[in-house]
Amino acid sequence: MRRPALPRVRRLRPHLPNLRLPGPRLPRTRRGRRRAVQAVMLGCVLALTPATWMFAVAGDGVRTAADVPRADVAVVFGAGLWQGRPSPYLAHRLDAAAGLYRAGTVKVVLVTGDNSRTDYDEPDAMRAYLVRHGVPGGKVVSDFAGFDTWDSCVRARKVFGVHRAVLVSQGFHIRRAIALCRSAGIESYGVGVSDAHDVTWYYGGAREILAAGKAALDATFKPDPHFLGPREKGVTRALGDH
Repeated sequence: MRRPALPRVRRLRPHLPNLRLPGPRLPRTRRGRRRAVQAVMLGCVLALTPATWMFAVAGDGVRTAADVPRADVAVVFGAGLWQGRPSPYLAHRLDAAAGLYRAGTVKVVLVTGDNSRTDYDEPDAMRAYLVRHGVPGGKVVSDFAGFDTWDSCVRARKVFGVHRAVLVSQGFHIRRAIALCRSAGIESYGVGVSDAHDVTWYYGGAREILAAGKAALDATFKPDPHFLGPREKGVTRALGDH
């Protein structure tokens, strides 16, 4: 027995209007195009102004470990921990600082980093690394509230009484560190540590372009660090301990 044919149902499609999203309206006149180009150029200039300021202030402060001027204190900025130990980038900074100490270029190493959580302690990990690599524990001073570069520079000056220092960081960061520490009142020179141009290096370099804007604002308005705290004599005691 044949199945009876089902009636064909006509599919109804809703009638939708032919809508077009408006596209960007380009200037049609020569004057309009000229103004658009000028606006783009102005935006580029404004974006690059902080980086230009940073390079100007840092000036000739970037040196090598061989020709950097002597100073009582080296300042090493935190750069992250891996399972409680210094990351490879931070380890390279600490190796450079240990070399400066052994060469007699600096007398004390101030390690500054993040200890905002009980399970994350950059300064202690940095100190332990330096001691394992031959720097006496009495010559390493810890700053536990160096939450960013500006905080580290201001605290080095106001809390630890540092007036002149050799800063140690990666090459992509060292100019910003010099510019900020000089703005904070420290006569600063920097040793830029060389690293392989891996993903982290490129990320750090790109990040510096954005960070230059905040650095320029910090240097202009000079905000207090997240935690200033009382004056500490760790650097003074370490310098007096011969």
